[in-house]
Amino acid sequence: MALSETLAAMLSGGDLRSIGRSDAAVKLVLRQPRRFGELMECLSSGDPVLRMRAADAAEKISAEKPRLLDRHKAELLGLLARAEQIELRWHLALMIPRLRLTAPERRRARVALEGYLDDGSSIVKTFALEGLADLARSDVALLPDVKQLLENAVHRGTPAMRARARKLLAKLLD
Repeated sequence: MALSETLAAMLSGGDLRSIGRSDAAVKLVLRQPRRFGELMECLSSGDPVLRMRAADAAEKISAEKPRLLDRHKAELLGLLARAEQIELRWHLALMIPRLRLTAPERRRARVALEGYLDDGSSIVKTFALEGLADLARSDVALLPDVKQLLENAVHRGTPAMRARARKLLAKLLD
């Protein structure tokens, strides 16, 4: 990669069936965290391939360095509420609980993630359950409602939702 190559150029091209060079972008941003903002800008691109790959990279980076998300909290909460692209939604569902959220922000995130449970995509629904469980781990007030959602998913969800809900319930009850 040329030193001057933008993350947008690195992540563009191809189609939604491939993550392209997003793993290379992850390595780059982990070495140069100041470029995380550049990656976050890609989440608002008009190009769905770029949005998807940027979301994939941002989620992987935030799993290792969650504090990189902090400066982008308002933007991420806004995206969570308005995102329609499946790939963006499932990555946001995993990133949002990594933020340091106030009680009102947690409620806002909860409402959006509960809305994702009505998505047509089983993957989005499954990751929404995981996001809700992660939120409940940081706010015990959410625990009873999230536990009920997980129990409902165990009985009425897609196969992926049922399997994930069982695992999440076991973790929450530890």
